[in-house]
Amino acid sequence: MSGTRQAGPQRPATPTRTRWLAGRTLSARLIAGVLLLLIGACAVIGVVTYFAVRSSMVSTLDGQLGSSSGTYAVCIENQHEGSTSQGGGGGPGGGQFEGQPPPNSNYCAQGQPQGMLGVRLKDGVITNCSVVNGANNRMCHLSRAEEKALRALPVYSPPPNQPPPWPSTPYSVDLASLDADYRVTAVAGHDGDILITGLPMTGVEHTLGQVATAELIVFPSVLLLAGVLGTALVRLSLRPLRRVAATASRVAELPLETGEVSLPAGVPDSDPRTEVGQVGAAFNRMLGHVERALARRAASEARLRRFAADASHELRTPLSAIRGYAEFATRHRGPLPDDLTHALQRIQAESARMSILVDDLLLLARLDAGRPLEREPVDLSRLAIDATSDARFARGDHRWRLDLPDDPVLVSGDEHRLHQVMANLLSNAGTHTPPDTTVTVALAVTRGRPPDAADHTVVQRGPLTAGPRAELSITDDGPGIPPRLLPELFERFARADTSRARNGENTGKSTGLGLAIVDAVVAAHAGSITVSSRPGMTRFAISLPLLAEPAENRRAPAM
Repeated sequence: MSGTRQAGPQRPATPTRTRWLAGRTLSARLIAGVLLLLIGACAVIGVVTYFAVRSSMVSTLDGQLGSSSGTYAVCIENQHEGSTSQGGGGGPGGGQFEGQPPPNSNYCAQGQPQGMLGVRLKDGVITNCSVVNGANNRMCHLSRAEEKALRALPVYSPPPNQPPPWPSTPYSVDLASLDADYRVTAVAGHDGDILITGLPMTGVEHTLGQVATAELIVFPSVLLLAGVLGTALVRLSLRPLRRVAATASRVAELPLETGEVSLPAGVPDSDPRTEVGQVGAAFNRMLGHVERALARRAASEARLRRFAADASHELRTPLSAIRGYAEFATRHRGPLPDDLTHALQRIQAESARMSILVDDLLLLARLDAGRPLEREPVDLSRLAIDATSDARFARGDHRWRLDLPDDPVLVSGDEHRLHQVMANLLSNAGTHTPPDTTVTVALAVTRGRPPDAADHTVVQRGPLTAGPRAELSITDDGPGIPPRLLPELFERFARADTSRARNGENTGKSTGLGLAIVDAVVAAHAGSITVSSRPGMTRFAISLPLLAEPAENRRAPAM
């Protein structure tokens, strides 16, 4: 039995109208909602008005039709009775009918409305068809389809001795040969004939056309005026909300992570009686809480930096004394026990390591306090050569390569601190990779190309500067950095996984501040660091703003 693929859970498709509304501002949605409601209201009003006017006019027309139908039927019946009793003369000009009603009697047209249709059916045959034209009748000729429609009309039989008008039901019939729609009614005669009377709906249709034209002119004008005034009213009503959004945008653009920022003043719209005022009041309270929290955090960080700087500075003297006394003890002329000699050597090593740690902490505290560094032209090419030579001497079991441009690459900064950055990165590359690893130091001039994260993990510290910049990269083909360690790589006292360690002899000797110092020094130089790592490739790239002109031109006196 073949298996069937089961599709995973899918999100329901969002209707097009919902997506359109979701991408619009609140004012646009309010205006669109108001206009849609007005369009619906206008449509309902127009339809109801149209059919109400039509119903009223048709009802009036049906009343006229009932009166005309009774008058016409009585006139035709009287003429017919007169002609049969007198042998051909019962009406005006007696003796001229010859036993049947006149086909077009002007007598029966008197007092009838203009355009009234009178039809007499006898045994299914139309014997009389006339239309009132002023005070006279004119003959009419109907098509077969129209005759069939008239013969199919329901016939009303009035009770004996009941005077008109009779409650016969009118019907609408399209008589194209008469160029009009008619409301007609059929009444049964005394001798088996059917008398059909109709009134044209031309007046009704003309009035309804005027009503429809007026609605098509008035309603769009009302919608246009409502759209313009509604837009102005909505924009005016939402202006306080836009002020809240503008203030929030200014706050979002502030570097809140520094802790030393000046928040903008709150919005003036804080009336609790309005919804927008409630939002403004809540926003102002939030700004106050954020400002106080930032102030407390800045004060706490300042105290912590001051403590770290003071403690580091105070620890340098006793550490120097400990190292000095330990070294003095090892120079004792007499023989010392082996365990005592080992203890003194360990005291010297750990005091030296602690001195380095204290110096690093002091440097970080000074950088955190924003203490300015030296600013002078620095040749990164010469700096890369010196740092790589030192690393080759310290780590002879690695392969060290240099890839430098022909021309010197100059930046403005502190040469000693930049050398420390390169030394820390090269030391990490040598310490956390196995022997025979190739480490390449490259220097190039780039223009803000973003890192490619297609096939490896990328971590970036600091923004990429615009314009030309110097990019110093250190790449090794070691085992790589575990992805879980990359986000915390530049945190203080963070240590790489032991899987990257060359051997166990260096485990525990790192202070965990090397990359934190790199990050702080590069940030003080307005640069950025990009780390990309995968198995077989780890790359640290430092980007620094390029010096605008060579040092010789900067020192040249103006002519």
